[in-house]
Amino acid sequence: MLGLMQDAPLLISSLIEHAAQYHPEAEIVARTVEGPLHRTNYREVAQRAKQIANALQTLKVSQSDRVGTLAWNTHRHLELYYGVSGSGAILHTVNPRLFPEQIEYIINHAEDKVLFFDISFAPLVEKLAPKLKTVTAFIAMTDRSHMPQIDVPNLLCYEDLIAQHSEDYEWPAFDERTASSLCYTSGTTGNPKGVLYSHRSTVLHSLMECSPDTFGVNSSMCLLLAVPMFHANAWGMPYATAMVGAKVVMPGPHMDGKSLYELMRDEKVTFSQAVPTVWLMLFQYLDEHPEIDMKQVGLKTIGVGGAATPRTMIERFERDFGADYVQGWGMTETSPIGVIGRLLPRHSGLSAQERIGVKMKAGRAVWGVGLKIVGDDGRELPHDGKAYGHLHVRGPWIASGYFKGEGGQVLDADGWFPTGDVATIDADGYVQLVDRAKDVIKSGGEWISSIDLENAAIGHPAVMEAAIIGVSHPKWQERPLLLAVRRPGQEVTREDLLGYLGEKVAKWWVPDDVVFVDQLPHTATGKLLKTKLREQYRDYRLPNA
Repeated sequence: MLGLMQDAPLLISSLIEHAAQYHPEAEIVARTVEGPLHRTNYREVAQRAKQIANALQTLKVSQSDRVGTLAWNTHRHLELYYGVSGSGAILHTVNPRLFPEQIEYIINHAEDKVLFFDISFAPLVEKLAPKLKTVTAFIAMTDRSHMPQIDVPNLLCYEDLIAQHSEDYEWPAFDERTASSLCYTSGTTGNPKGVLYSHRSTVLHSLMECSPDTFGVNSSMCLLLAVPMFHANAWGMPYATAMVGAKVVMPGPHMDGKSLYELMRDEKVTFSQAVPTVWLMLFQYLDEHPEIDMKQVGLKTIGVGGAATPRTMIERFERDFGADYVQGWGMTETSPIGVIGRLLPRHSGLSAQERIGVKMKAGRAVWGVGLKIVGDDGRELPHDGKAYGHLHVRGPWIASGYFKGEGGQVLDADGWFPTGDVATIDADGYVQLVDRAKDVIKSGGEWISSIDLENAAIGHPAVMEAAIIGVSHPKWQERPLLLAVRRPGQEVTREDLLGYLGEKVAKWWVPDDVVFVDQLPHTATGKLLKTKLREQYRDYRLPNA
């Protein structure tokens, strides 16, 4: 017997329609690529999204065609989020920080029909245009007075295109499992692979982001959207904020510490998310301006993901910002929420330092995401916080495969997705990442976590950033090498750092050597690029080898 409930497909268009009807005046504030701030609201975003949907029809974009974007976090990009997916086409957000060869590969692999781009990427688009086999039109996301002078076929102006089309458009209804957007992995090994989200998965993911045990997105919140909209759909926030009508502040291309601070201060931001490297830029600006009191800004919640967060960063958020720190773990393939580091009621009796110890874990299982860890033999391991194994996940917003079948069958025999992470899970469902399976250091038959060692090293007041890689050792197979970036104006020696670590980690975990570098390489998503480091130091000879 079926229930007697009305049925309606879970579609992305329903989010912007709800926001436009019930939160029409809620602000969307964006720093434009041209420079000035632009203020709009959900009513206007919905209207212009419908104009985009009409424009796509004249560009002969049909349902399931891919529409590419090379764009920062701006109001125009937000309009495309809804105008493209709402019409039934697939929004393909391309990461402009990838190498040009990777961008060319991704756009051709996705077979994008048209490409929208911010004018800061005009030289890149001019270079790539002859190599993009399926793109029939290039739309510069600007007004007529700022149009770039580039040699690109069928070059159109976004604002002119919008103006030519009506706001009268009825969002089509279709199967909620229809593909809505496409994001490619960063491709640290091999070519990037496409993750194809659906309308259903996106709406369910948005509901979970509004849960108090996740991020509690609500209408009283002002969100600084610092996570790029080409990183797993800005962690889903452009959808969740429309679901509840939250104010959104978008930094455009201006991600430096000064620009972020000024937006937080002037727009009274209460919540923001970013990867640790972005927060480090903000910290550097604040260190240069000790007169700034971040507690006066009014931030209530800080979300961090994409890489492990050192204890010193958490302490600074809670001490200097007066903000609640919430860590999350996920990946492009998980939309990206996998686990969220909220505390349980029984943690209220812990000391501040003990609570931070819990918050340093990757996070706790949320509804919708199943978790398991398995050994090398494929057998499931207990959730006791001690056994560690390969982390697998499944759920309604977890990828079942890659676009066009790249990578072959990715799920295990029981339908679980292997994440490539090594982790423990405790009885409360908290995941503690030991390492990426490819980054864990195998020394004398035991595993050393590069994540834990990096967090310990960053705890030193003179260290701004650190990376741990395994290098060959004739006796132990591998031993850890520490690559460290000093803070500006700070001095620390090899012996100082090794002595410091000797008090923080097990003796046999202490790196065998330290190399000080000016900077560390990162992926296009802000993570440490350890493949490059391992190649660079492949023949490095340790002092005791």
